[in-house]
Amino acid sequence: MKWMEYITIDPTVCHGKACIKGTRVMVTVILDNLAAGASLEDLIKDYPSLSTEAIRAAIAYAAELSHERIVAAPA
Repeated sequence: MKWMEYITIDPTVCHGKACIKGTRVMVTVILDNLAAGASLEDLIKDYPSLSTEAIRAAIAYAAELSHERIVAAPA
């Protein structure tokens, strides 16, 4: 998955937060919805500008970020 084909970070769009190209749908919105139990179909229904590939790109982007630092989790 080449998430770079789907994700953009532009300081003039959504305050520079990562978004799906051509939309104002932030990666965090996608991830928050998935974490809350939404399905890919739910997201596409709620955000018709999204595609399955764009949602998977958001997940891949988050996975890439998780390689960069360690987040302390409570025991």
